[in-house]
Amino acid sequence: VQLVESGGGLVQAGGSLRLSCAASGSVVAVRNMGWYRQAPGKQREFVASINSRNSGGGTNYADSVKGRFTISRDNAKNTVYLQMNSLKPEDTAVYYCNQEAWRAGVRDDYWGQGTQVTVSS
Repeated sequence: VQLVESGGGLVQAGGSLRLSCAASGSVVAVRNMGWYRQAPGKQREFVASINSRNSGGGTNYADSVKGRFTISRDNAKNTVYLQMNSLKPEDTAVYYCNQEAWRAGVRDDYWGQGTQVTVSS
């Protein structure tokens, strides 16, 4: 499984970006997918997730991004997106795409290489 993020960059506060996560070696429609982020000096934190089609496709968001970020999935392109609006300087971080995976009953997720998002004030 390979997850490749793109779409990061530098944006002014209040602006928007759309991150993409293209998957190969797996089908995103049947996997729980998510976005996490890690700011300098901080631990990686959950941003948003979308459940697999078989699990109803529901979405979840961290409180800090609710109402501003939207996670979605394009099954035809096997890609997951994170639309980020009304960006704030505190959203600055490396954003990672995540695919939930289990091996022998132990969680062992797949991760992308990350894409940098920088929001200037």
